[in-house]
Amino acid sequence: MGETQQISEAAIAVRGLRRDYGDRVALAGVDVDLDRGETLAVLGPNGAGKSTLLRVLATLLRPTAGEVVVLGCTLPKETWKLRGRIGYLGHQPLLYQDLSGRENLRFHARLHGIGATETEARIEELLAAVKMERRADERVAELSAGMRQRLAICRCVLHRPDLLLLDEPDSNLDAEGRELAHGLIGPGAGVARAVVTHDPERHLPEADQVLELGIDERAVLA
Repeated sequence: MGETQQISEAAIAVRGLRRDYGDRVALAGVDVDLDRGETLAVLGPNGAGKSTLLRVLATLLRPTAGEVVVLGCTLPKETWKLRGRIGYLGHQPLLYQDLSGRENLRFHARLHGIGATETEARIEELLAAVKMERRADERVAELSAGMRQRLAICRCVLHRPDLLLLDEPDSNLDAEGRELAHGLIGPGAGVARAVVTHDPERHLPEADQVLELGIDERAVLA
C-alpha cells in the first residue's frame, strides 16, 4: 500500500504542521498519524498549542505551512467536504444563550441537513443519554456550566460525525456528567478521536497514540 493511499484512509495525517499568530509560533513541525477508530491523546503545558492543533483539524484555523489531511480531505482546500463529518468540542459550548437547549440542537440539526423526524428522535435520544430531558426547554443562559457542557456534547455528536475533536471534554462536569458523557464521546463511540487533556491518568488508558507538545516548539509522537 502506497503512502498516498495510507494517508487517504487515515483519520488524521499531518506532516510538518506549522501555525503562526503573527510573529508568534504556536505549532512547528508537528507530525501526526491516526487511523480511523483510534484515539489520540494530546498533552502539554498551557501555551503549547494543543487547542490550536484541534482548531486546525476542525477547519477553524488555516495551517501556516505543512500538510494536513483529515478523513481523506486536504486542508484548507477541501474544508467544504469535511465540516459535516467532524464533531468539535472546544472551550466554548457554541450554544445560543437565549435559546433553550432543545432549540439549540434543532438549529444545529438544520445546519447539518438532518430531517425533522430524525432530528426529534435524535435529540430525545441524546438528551436522555446525558439526563437533560427535564432541563432542555430552559434558556441556555439559565443553566449551570456543567449543564451547558452536557448540551455541548450533544451538539458535538448530533450529526453522527466520523471524527471527534475534544478539547478538555471533562470541563465543568461532575462525576455523573463525566460518566454520562463517556457513553457519547468515549472510545465506545466507535469513531476516531483526538482528545486534548490535562488529566492524563483519565485519558491515557484509552489512547492508541499520545502526542506531547512543548512550549519549546517541539512535538514528540509516542
